Amino acid sequence: MQAAVLRQYGAELSVVEMELDRPLAQEVVVRTAASGLCHSDWLAQCGDSPRARTLPVVLGHEAAGIVESVGEQVTTVRPGDRVVACAASFCGMCEWCQRGLQQHCDAMNRSRPAGSRPRLSCAGVPIAAFVGLGGFAAQMLVHERAVVKIPDEMPLDRAALLGCAVHTGIGAVRHSANVSLGETVAVIGCGGVGLNIVQAARMAGASKVVAVDIRQSALARAIAFGATATVDASSEHAVATVREITGGGTDHVFEVVGRPETIEQACAMARTRGVITVVGLPRPGDRVEIPADAFFSEKRLQGSKMGNQFRLDIPWYCEMYLAGRLKLDELISERIGLAEVNDGMQALDHSDLARSVIVF
Repeated sequence: MQAAVLRQYGAELSVVEMELDRPLAQEVVVRTAASGLCHSDWLAQCGDSPRARTLPVVLGHEAAGIVESVGEQVTTVRPGDRVVACAASFCGMCEWCQRGLQQHCDAMNRSRPAGSRPRLSCAGVPIAAFVGLGGFAAQMLVHERAVVKIPDEMPLDRAALLGCAVHTGIGAVRHSANVSLGETVAVIGCGGVGLNIVQAARMAGASKVVAVDIRQSALARAIAFGATATVDASSEHAVATVREITGGGTDHVFEVVGRPETIEQACAMARTRGVITVVGLPRPGDRVEIPADAFFSEKRLQGSKMGNQFRLDIPWYCEMYLAGRLKLDELISERIGLAEVNDGMQALDHSDLARSVIVF
C-alpha cells in the first residue's frame, strides 16, 4: 500500500510503498477512504508533539474507511463495515476507562507489545503509526478498540472529521464545559475544531456565541455555524470587545489556538465564575501567566482532551448529520490526493481553509 512517511522532523513527508502485517487476534485492517489534515499532525511533523517520538512514522489520525479483515477475537466490527478511527483507543479495564474517561487510558493499545512483529514496515524497516492510527495511508492496521462502526449511509469523507475535529469540538462543549441554556460563550480560533465548538454551543442553547479569529474567512464561517457576533483580533482589542459584547465577560471561553497569549486572553475574557476551557494543543514547554486574583473571582481554568466517549458519541453525530442537524459538509474546504499531502501540511499554519481531506 501507499503511505506518507515522516523520516525527519521538519522535513516533507515521503509517499512510499509499505507492507502491512496481518491482523493479530484483536486487530482490524481498514481500507482508508478519507483522512483529514489536522494541526496535531503539523506539530508532529515539526517535532513539537510528545505523541510522535518514534521515527519513521506515518502521520494522520482523523480517518474513516471500510473494514477489510479482522482478527479471530474481534467482535464489534466485521469485514464490510464502515468505521471511524479515533486516537482514544482504550483498554476498558484501567481506572480512567472505568470512569468513562477513555482519553486518559493507561494502555491505549497504540502499538504492539515489545518483541512483536511491526504492524507497518518499509523494506524491512519498522514504521510507527501516529497515535496508533497512521491515517495518511491507503490502509490502517489498528486495535479493535480504536474504531467505531457507523451507518452505511454516512459519507466517509465527512465521517473522517468525526474522529477528531468534530468529536473534540463538540465534546469540549458537552462533556468538559457542560454549557447550559442561556449561557454566553466565546471561541478563540475558528478552524475545524473551533467551528464545531461554535455549533455545539448553538445546539446547547447559548444566548451569545462570540467567535474570535484573525481571519475574515474563519469569522464568516463561524457565523454560518451559529456565532451571534465576531471579533477580528487582527484589528480589534479582543478582550475588551468580547467583554463589551457580553456585558462584562463570558460564562465560557474556549481557547482553540494552543498559544500562551491566547490562553491568557481567554482568562481575561471570562466573567466572575467563568470557565476557561483550553482545547488548543500547546507546544511542549509553553508557559502561561495568569493574574492570581483571577481565581479570587472563582474563575476555573481547565483542559479538554479529545471529547471522550467516542464509541457512544460518533454514531450519534452520524445520525444528527443524516437528519440535517449537524453541519459537516461546510467543514471541508478542499479534497486532495495523497500525492498532495505536503502542500496540505504546509498550508495548515496559515491557511484560510477550514479542513483539507485526503481522499483515497
